[in-house]
Amino acid sequence: MGAWRTRSKPRPDGALAVAQYVRMSTDHQRYSTENQRDAIQQYALQHGMAIVRTYADEGKSGLNLEHREGLKQLIRDVESGETDFEAVLVYDISRWGRFQDADESAYYEYVCRRAGIRVHYCAEPFENDGSPMTVVIKSVKRVMAAEYSRELSTKVFMGQCRLIELGFRQGGPRCIRK
Repeated sequence: MGAWRTRSKPRPDGALAVAQYVRMSTDHQRYSTENQRDAIQQYALQHGMAIVRTYADEGKSGLNLEHREGLKQLIRDVESGETDFEAVLVYDISRWGRFQDADESAYYEYVCRRAGIRVHYCAEPFENDGSPMTVVIKSVKRVMAAEYSRELSTKVFMGQCRLIELGFRQGGPRCIRK
């Protein structure tokens, strides 16, 4: 990416320069990256912001950072100080990830905040203002995201077990031994 360092320089149109981060874990998700981008764009327009950069992880699990090049690049850019934006817009708290350790998604928000980059959650019913109530709500939502993932994993596993019991084969291509 290069050295932008235009964070303190105002845009000619007066809009706040922002980046967006979008993620979806499957190709059949109702919160597709296109839907997230539309909601984020609407939020940006309503708040006098201009999206200047997009970081995206499409079809990537939110359970860990592995294979999430968009989020990894966002964090690298923020930590380097070489950004051309002053805030990051994220659809909702679960888009950072559904990490089983809820502190992990909080950490990525903290990295941004520590570097002077604010994080806005566009589809959440609260302002990410650092107030005690917001901190509690975000913590609960992070735990809920992790729990959703855990419950879904259990349901999928049980469904696969049931299909195996019914005689259906699960997994990849069948191995034929000679």
